[in-house]
Amino acid sequence: MRPTVQPTNEELVMKENEFIVSKTDLKGQITYANRVFCTFAGYTEQELLGQPHNIIRHPDMPRGVFKLLWDSVQAGNEIFAYVKNMSNTGAYYWVLANVTPVVDRSNTAVGYYSVRRRPSRAAVDAVETLYREMNAIENRIGGKEGIAASVKYLNDLLTERKVSYDQFILSL
Repeated sequence: MRPTVQPTNEELVMKENEFIVSKTDLKGQITYANRVFCTFAGYTEQELLGQPHNIIRHPDMPRGVFKLLWDSVQAGNEIFAYVKNMSNTGAYYWVLANVTPVVDRSNTAVGYYSVRRRPSRAAVDAVETLYREMNAIENRIGGKEGIAASVKYLNDLLTERKVSYDQFILSL
């Protein structure tokens, strides 16, 4: 659906009181998208439903961040992450995402629920520097080894700062 979209330098900025909400199945296929999500992504709800959530993935996002995110939610935990997304026009927008597993009555995961809000500019500035380094590592090494190396870089940084990933993200 989006093979020819190229990133631009146009930034879309969420309002303070806006929330992007989506749900996916266990494979990351979109099962629900609210109006704000559709507006920022530049797609109708019908165009988004059934599509992989990475339809809005910006190439500036390190794959290591998504590895951490998927590992966390697949283990049954919620996670917060700063994410740079891309609309179908190539414009980008930053969000602070909270992703949680959706469970049924027997506590079995049946999907994922994400609520995104506008991040602070200071937080975006901090993660942009981190993400550039993670991307450089991923690009230099390549493949799964590159992703593992970028996650190691992040974990080493957290160890050096003596904070957990959650503490780091929520402190920005």
